[in-house]
Amino acid sequence: MSDPGDDLRVPPGPGLPQGLVVPEGELLERFSRSAGPGGQGVNTTDSRVELVLDIGASTAFTDVQRARLQERLAGRLVDGRITITASEHRAQLRNRAAARERLAGLLREALAPPPPPRRPTRPTRGSQQRRLDAKRRRGEVKSGRGRVHGDG
Repeated sequence: MSDPGDDLRVPPGPGLPQGLVVPEGELLERFSRSAGPGGQGVNTTDSRVELVLDIGASTAFTDVQRARLQERLAGRLVDGRITITASEHRAQLRNRAAARERLAGLLREALAPPPPPRRPTRPTRGSQQRRLDAKRRRGEVKSGRGRVHGDG
């Protein structure tokens, strides 16, 4: 679990051979009361965490990475910002760590390069012949199921 008080570190992965570091100053954390577990203290402690990152203004990304993030996360962006909310833990510190972990995973997934395009293949001549032979045999079986016409 990462220390919530420092930079956001995205581990290396596809498209990120060295990983990525988002400076702490570019992350905005807001705290509010959580609706989750916590008993009597749930109404008095600000344990819910909202972590906001402005992708367009961030210095952590290259132009290519920024464009890829904006394209892939278009449905989740509001005014060019991505917001992650964590409220599953009772402690604010654990929610801060969970939000950072979730944001790092989301960025890592969105920055991965697209998979190579599928190259369509054609069935081999042998497989086509086997398929046609099987269809012919099946047709013969079915034609043998008709009414029996006797000579008389």
